[in-house]
Amino acid sequence: MSTAEAGTGRTLTTDIPARLDRLPWSRWHWTIVIGLGTVWILDGLEVTVVGNIASRLAEPGSGLSITSGQITGVAAALYVAGACSGALFWGRLTDRFGRKNLFMITLAVYLAATALTAVSWEAWWFFLFRFLTGFGIGGEYAAINSAIDELIPAAYRGRVDLVINGSFWLGAAGGSLLSIVALDTDLLAANLGWRLTFALGAVLALVILLVRRHVPESPRWLLIHGRDQEAEQIVSGIERQVAEEKGAPLPEPQGELEIHQRGSVTFLEIARTVFGRYRKRAVLGFSLFIGQAFLYNAITFGFGAILTTFFDVPSGHTGYYFAVIAAGNFCGPLLLGKLFDTVGRRVMISSTYLLSGLLLFGTAWLFDRGSLNAATLTACWCVVLFFASAGASSAYLTVSEIFPMETRAMSIAFFYALGTAAGGISGPLLFADLTGTGRVGDAVLAFCIGAALMCAAGLVAVFLAVGAERRSLEDVARPLTAVAERARSTARNARPGNRGGTRGGTRGGGPAAPSAASRP
Repeated sequence: MSTAEAGTGRTLTTDIPARLDRLPWSRWHWTIVIGLGTVWILDGLEVTVVGNIASRLAEPGSGLSITSGQITGVAAALYVAGACSGALFWGRLTDRFGRKNLFMITLAVYLAATALTAVSWEAWWFFLFRFLTGFGIGGEYAAINSAIDELIPAAYRGRVDLVINGSFWLGAAGGSLLSIVALDTDLLAANLGWRLTFALGAVLALVILLVRRHVPESPRWLLIHGRDQEAEQIVSGIERQVAEEKGAPLPEPQGELEIHQRGSVTFLEIARTVFGRYRKRAVLGFSLFIGQAFLYNAITFGFGAILTTFFDVPSGHTGYYFAVIAAGNFCGPLLLGKLFDTVGRRVMISSTYLLSGLLLFGTAWLFDRGSLNAATLTACWCVVLFFASAGASSAYLTVSEIFPMETRAMSIAFFYALGTAAGGISGPLLFADLTGTGRVGDAVLAFCIGAALMCAAGLVAVFLAVGAERRSLEDVARPLTAVAERARSTARNARPGNRGGTRGGTRGGGPAAPSAASRP
């Protein structure tokens, strides 16, 4: 690694991104997955528990004066509104103060809020802390997805990101089964079981918080914020661990990057970058998020109500059905994730969105004909969501890798917040109204709206998806701090004999590949 003074800051030549991307998969990477990815299990637990216990909370003796419609409508919308506002608030701080600082703080906010939800005694208290729980989770989306993509090698980034985001459904399955126990009044009092489920979420968050202490700051973030020595120490330590585990020398990194270190990026620069230089990518991000947000927030919060309203499934048994579709949701990213790195982003994103939308249209047709019962409807949803889950997870992957490093967390937050606000707040409110009427035609309409939005997003992906598979983040979107090729050549000429990044007195890379700084 080498530096040179340039104007108001330092110009830094580094091969750290290439060194991270060329690493083979190791136990260290599993530590990152466990430390950062498991929070989506908590999100799935939260969302599913509330949907499945809605009917019990609305019954006399629950300890709350609240209706089922308020839980699946108002409380669900407030949770999503909290997540949207939290994403924007914490996303900006994540780009400014670092990934690690924020993913510790946001998890602590979630922990406190969900614990306080457990002691709700009035509807307003329940609503308030549902909002604050979402506020913490929203920050997690920005901080966690940024850190994961910046720490995971390029060859594995797609599948790892999809599986981590898909792990939401492990929590959903757990929440479904947990709700069965919580709603069993032979085991737990009606005003106690639901409180224990929220308390369990707080306990799990505490465990994850302790594990997360060992996850390092993103070296890529450190580089552009003038902390290159710290970045070098972290990467060198990772390399030693991986080399010892593999028992062989690591492959040579290919390529260097030259950046001009600077302070934080302004909102104006972010807006110009996202909506000016990358306007087509912005359209892609909005389309993917709106489609999946409407579908998932509507169905996740309302599936239990559909079963009880149209098929007379007892409220205490809806968890069994939801556990089945949750399994289908997790299997989608798990089994299809590798294809996003091999077949490619464009083909897989568009096909998963289009397939899930078309299958949902078919489900709506069968539901309208009266051809489905509770079991077959659940089976249909399981197939739909197998593809939809992989597509929805790819929305987070897409916006986290197609915009420059300096705007990554804010871009994730922005698209998540606006897309989810459009689909995630209106979805539960509209779906609760439609399913609450008890008319089949109204529920079919809700299904068709979700299907149409998924298909529309899939068509956008056909034309606008970015082929980011197996490419470095710096290659997919040049950092704003990257020095232009001409400036890079000048800087090299001004440093005779300097051939780029060094570590421990020896050069880290092989023959230099074309600089990521020279690519759009």
